Amino acid sequence: MPETAMKKGTAHKSGLLLVDDDPLIAESLGFMLGRRYDVVTADTREAAKRQIEALPQCPDIALVDLGLPPLPHKPEEGFELIKELINKNPSMKILVLSGQDNDVNIQHALTLGAVDFIAKPADPNLLLSRLQHQQRLHAIETKRDTQAETRLIGCSAGTEAVRNQIQQFADSPFPVLIEGESGTGKEMIAKALHENSKRKHEPYMVINCAAIAPDLLEAQLFGHRKGAFTGAEREHKGFFIEVGKGTLFLDEIGELPLELQSKLLRVLETGEFYRIGETRVYQSQARIVAATNKVLSEEVSAGRFRTDLYHRLGILHIRMPPLRDRNGDKQLLLDHFQQLYADTVPPFTFDDEATRLWNSYTFPGNVRELRNIVIRLGTKYPGATVKRRQLDDELETQLSAEMLSDQSPTLTDEYIVGKIEAGELRLDDLLSDIESRCIRLALEKYNNNISKAAEALHVNRTTLYSRVQKLGKN
Repeated sequence: MPETAMKKGTAHKSGLLLVDDDPLIAESLGFMLGRRYDVVTADTREAAKRQIEALPQCPDIALVDLGLPPLPHKPEEGFELIKELINKNPSMKILVLSGQDNDVNIQHALTLGAVDFIAKPADPNLLLSRLQHQQRLHAIETKRDTQAETRLIGCSAGTEAVRNQIQQFADSPFPVLIEGESGTGKEMIAKALHENSKRKHEPYMVINCAAIAPDLLEAQLFGHRKGAFTGAEREHKGFFIEVGKGTLFLDEIGELPLELQSKLLRVLETGEFYRIGETRVYQSQARIVAATNKVLSEEVSAGRFRTDLYHRLGILHIRMPPLRDRNGDKQLLLDHFQQLYADTVPPFTFDDEATRLWNSYTFPGNVRELRNIVIRLGTKYPGATVKRRQLDDELETQLSAEMLSDQSPTLTDEYIVGKIEAGELRLDDLLSDIESRCIRLALEKYNNNISKAAEALHVNRTTLYSRVQKLGKN
């Protein structure tokens, strides 16, 4: 299906990315939603990424199917797209519209950062209502951001340590590297560093290194003169010039192409840089703060990130701990988001069992997941007392080692040779047995914690889900 461009003359409309490989669904939804949104369509994960890169502004809302080519009957492409969209625009409201609506897929999509899941076929009025609801929530969050809220919510030791580091590092001229899992609040830390510094009256600018095509990122950072390259119809100062003596926040620094890493290093070491198409040397006075959800030391070892840039960025280092290590913060964050959305999402309460479940849940999606759960519960149970069963329905189901067979034989040489001699050895079956055993043992080792098991097996959580589902059906 051909990709459509954003409609002209409708600047008052919010942008909406629609990703579905069914031409009939895409066309009908595009027509219906086009009255309220600037709809951009794509039929694959890669097409969606190209569409976003081509737009002057990332859409606020996305409506995404899970089953996309080249795997239309599996959810993996949809899961990966959710992660990539949030990586490009953490504030994007992603709603899943899919026929692959079993509990595991629903909960995993929500944990990854989707805000809602609507099963196909969907009632058009219901779909529109859910979209408008998320649009109102996005407006609330945008207003909060413009008010420069930089409070770190929490009283845990980890949060207190980060809060102290912010105060210590705020007025330092040296770069700060913020590391932490997706959804932990790294951008809030960057903004707090700026707001608590002597630079707080200077500009604060953000550039997401993952959201801009590599061939355009250099021009955005360093600027260019008119006619410097095809499409450069006007001069662009660049972020380093526009930010002046303020703070430049480089989000997702781990995605910065290697060829730009050397140029950034030069700025950090000498303050000097060139605009594209010019020979004049410019001098940066900006304070650099960078953030990543990757482990940059591992990226260095893999050759994807320069060692010298890593050490230069990490002169001052802040590690934001995941929410699973901040147990004391969960209740405070619950109260915070209930107050924040009170005008749109009525508050609720937990019974004792639900409270215990809330405090024991690991929140693999961190603060972003917690916020979305609060919104969903408030929408479903306004003013009510939420019970454990109702809360459990909103949490990602823990994989159980019991789903996997423990009947795999001991794979001694004698066993394998015996099977070969008997003509009973099926390599695929044997490999499945090994895989099943490894997954089962990892889940047992980490008490069915999905994130930790996946990390131990060196696979992502989505892959682990898929393999357990497959093995459990065999």
